[in-house]
Amino acid sequence: MKLTYYGQSCFAVEIKGKKLLFDPFITYNELAKDIDVNSIEADYILLSHGHTDHIADCISIAKRTNAKVVAVFEIHEWLNKQGIANTHPLNTGGKWAFDFGTVKCTVAHHSSCLPDGTYGGNPMGFVITSDEGNFYYSGDTSLTLDMQLVPRWANLNFSILPIGDNFTMDIADAIIASDFVKSNTVVGVHYDTFGYIKIDKEKARADFAAAGKTLLLPAIGETIDV
Repeated sequence: MKLTYYGQSCFAVEIKGKKLLFDPFITYNELAKDIDVNSIEADYILLSHGHTDHIADCISIAKRTNAKVVAVFEIHEWLNKQGIANTHPLNTGGKWAFDFGTVKCTVAHHSSCLPDGTYGGNPMGFVITSDEGNFYYSGDTSLTLDMQLVPRWANLNFSILPIGDNFTMDIADAIIASDFVKSNTVVGVHYDTFGYIKIDKEKARADFAAAGKTLLLPAIGETIDV
C-alpha cells in the first residue's frame, strides 16, 4: 500500500483504488504550507476524534470531493448539521465493510470536542483490513492494554502511532504499543507541529531500531510504500 503524509496526524492510504484520508489538518499547519489542500483527493475521510488538528479541513475536502466521512456518531451528527450528508457513523468496538475493506473502531484514551465546542463523542482508533493488507491507526491516545486485542482482529502490515508525547504516547510507549499490536513497522505521527510535541527524530529512529523495529517518518508531502 502507498501512504502519503500531510503533517501532524493527517495521511492518506490508497486501497483497491480508493483514497482514504485520515484526520485532515493542513490549512492551519504551518509545517504543511507547501501542500495545496485543494489538490488532495479522497473517497473516504476517517476522523479519529473532533479536535481541530484532526478535523479542520474535513468539511472543505468533503464538500469538494463528496468523500464519505467515517466518524463517531456525535461527529457524524455535527457534520450533517454543517451540510455534510455523506457520512457513516461508527462507535468503539463496531465495524463496517466498505468497498475497499473493513473498518473496526478501537479504544483510544484521549479527549474530543469539535471546533465550536460541541461534544465530540469518544475518540477512536481504526483497524483497517483489506485484500491488499491490514493496518492500525491508533488515533490520539495513551498506551493502553486494549491494544493487545488488535492482533485478534488482524495481522498487521504496519501501524500508525502518535509519538510526540505531552498529549499522547511518547516514543517509549509507542514501542510498547507496537509490541502489543504485533507491528514491527511503525509510521510516526503527531509530532513537531507544536512546541509541546517536538522530538529528536534520529533518537526516535534509533530507539525503535534498538527494539528491532522500523520507525518511518516520511516528510510532509512524501509518499512511501508500506
